[in-house]
Amino acid sequence: MNRLASATSPYLLQHADNPVDWWEWGPEAFAEARRRDVPVLLSVGYAACHWCHVMAHESFEDQATADYLNAHYVSIKVDREERPDVDAVYMQATVATTGHGGWPMTCVLDHEGRPFFAGTYFPDQPRHGQPSFTQLLQAITEAWTERRDDVTSTALNITGHIAANANLAGSAPVDASVLDAAVARLGAEFDATHGGFGGAPKFPPSMLLEFLLRRVSTSATSSADELRIASATLEAMARGGIYDQLGGGFARYSVDARWVVPHFEKMLYDNALLLGAYTSWYAATGSHLARRIAVETADFMIRELGTAEGGFASALDADSEGAEGTFYVWTPDQLAEVLGPVDGAWAADLLTVTPAGTFEHGSSVLQLLTDPDDAERWTRVRTALLEARARRERPARDDKVVAAWNGLAIAALARAAGVVGESRFLDAAEAAGRLLRDRHLVDGRLRRVSRDGVVGQPAGVLEDYGCVADAFGALAEATADGTWLERAGELLDVALDQFAAGDGGFHDTAHDAEALIARPRDPSDNASPSGHSAITHALLRYAALTGSGRHRDAAEAALASIRQLAERAPRFTGWSLAAAQTALEGPLEIVVVTEPDDEIGQRMATRARAELGAVVLVVVPGQVLRSRIPLLHGRDLVEGRAAAYVCRGMVCERPVTDPDELLV
Repeated sequence: MNRLASATSPYLLQHADNPVDWWEWGPEAFAEARRRDVPVLLSVGYAACHWCHVMAHESFEDQATADYLNAHYVSIKVDREERPDVDAVYMQATVATTGHGGWPMTCVLDHEGRPFFAGTYFPDQPRHGQPSFTQLLQAITEAWTERRDDVTSTALNITGHIAANANLAGSAPVDASVLDAAVARLGAEFDATHGGFGGAPKFPPSMLLEFLLRRVSTSATSSADELRIASATLEAMARGGIYDQLGGGFARYSVDARWVVPHFEKMLYDNALLLGAYTSWYAATGSHLARRIAVETADFMIRELGTAEGGFASALDADSEGAEGTFYVWTPDQLAEVLGPVDGAWAADLLTVTPAGTFEHGSSVLQLLTDPDDAERWTRVRTALLEARARRERPARDDKVVAAWNGLAIAALARAAGVVGESRFLDAAEAAGRLLRDRHLVDGRLRRVSRDGVVGQPAGVLEDYGCVADAFGALAEATADGTWLERAGELLDVALDQFAAGDGGFHDTAHDAEALIARPRDPSDNASPSGHSAITHALLRYAALTGSGRHRDAAEAALASIRQLAERAPRFTGWSLAAAQTALEGPLEIVVVTEPDDEIGQRMATRARAELGAVVLVVVPGQVLRSRIPLLHGRDLVEGRAAAYVCRGMVCERPVTDPDELLV
């Protein structure tokens, strides 16, 4: 076992028995490189990364390769999910020097941490025009020993490039014209045949869909295009192979443009965001498909990703039995073996399992392109297939708890609980909230990861503060418990003090965080929300619940700072656009005061919860008196009847007691 044996990261632990003498990121590794006068090899990946596993097997488990590394390098292994700050800086270098990025990421650094070489996967043998990993290492060693001046010059040039932040700040707000233009741009990039945007590979555009659906609900300038684009994409994903038709939950992306064959790893952040999108689709349309997918996705998260401590694990691997997708795919013969010839043939037709196959070795990824004609038969078939699949070797689980991604899960579950009427989702959200509150908050500051209830050392970054503060706000909204709101406010105070950039935007690391060769700052959304967009949502929710002008001003300044980015690249600002749509319309604030068994009050609650982007509290009269949430102050029954109080844009309407008068 090498130095990684004591790591908390499951990804690092996967490499603990490599013959490579790995170090964790830290000053000790760089001190050792100076002492030996060798460069630093930085390898960044994550536990569910298929090609990380391939490179590990080909090179890091190979004794000869390890011997060369150990003799000529100090090797550092980093989990990108545990240290997103390190990942962000060196990914910027990788993209700058190669034109693309991804994982595994392979960089070579000097003793100051400056990169002079960057790339991704390298094979163990020369292949497809690439040198082997060993050939690459030998060439870099030769440059380090024979041409040190060139190495230093290259390192300085790359570092200068990544240290120069683009100036996107501005004072103009993201107004209706920007949002209308974003919709037009998205419409032009929409794949009208298969749903989604662009071609292969195709990622779930969950944040953009949330923006489009909020437009349907709130914008005076919305058209049928927003709902058409969102509905077509959500249905295509729900029926395609990217969605697990047996067990629920979404894979990370589709390798094709038709959502048929996924990259099979399942990430917590994807499923949390998609739970939110399908909940919004159901709220906007009442679609039975939307509700089913929302419920199944929430149940998948709780069942497959839930941890003993109440949180949610990061991911499920793509691989099992040494190959990607083996756990999920079927052949017609396998279906017949489990179900018998008659039901097997029926299931093969229903789930698009063909003799030729849609995946490797004649197997097929399950799709459900039409609803079953016999629901009872489908339930029986699905149950039998799930039981048979459970006997297969399961993909590994990365069971570390990431604060930001748990925050996304909490907010999505809390909202889904009210919209679809499943209280167990709120129970799960509160349990995860307690874990973050009790374990991840240390001396008033947020830590990014924990595992088995033990919190790790990496400090929280901006996305952690934004997502967790918003989650605590969502719990306050769902439970009317003001203590959650107080915790949200404390996190936002730290964010405004430690992360603010001075131009309305935010840095991704705190002022007192470990100094890297550049301070990361990226307001664009990727597979998950940027820290910038996450903190904007949290600020808006907190301002709505408290009436705080300071937090509302901070949210508006944050939105103004990304106007140029939103105009240039709306596909990478979906979460900020959703926040801007909410800010432009108020946000809408609704309090429903009702007894649990009051039919009229519950009808008003259902109507209120269907408003996308609104802050909605549904409380009994006693909660109003006990709560410390300012939005609830002065709210009560009206002449003994259930009542709804609606405010928009800091202006309140008269309370209504008739569901038909709510939001007319």
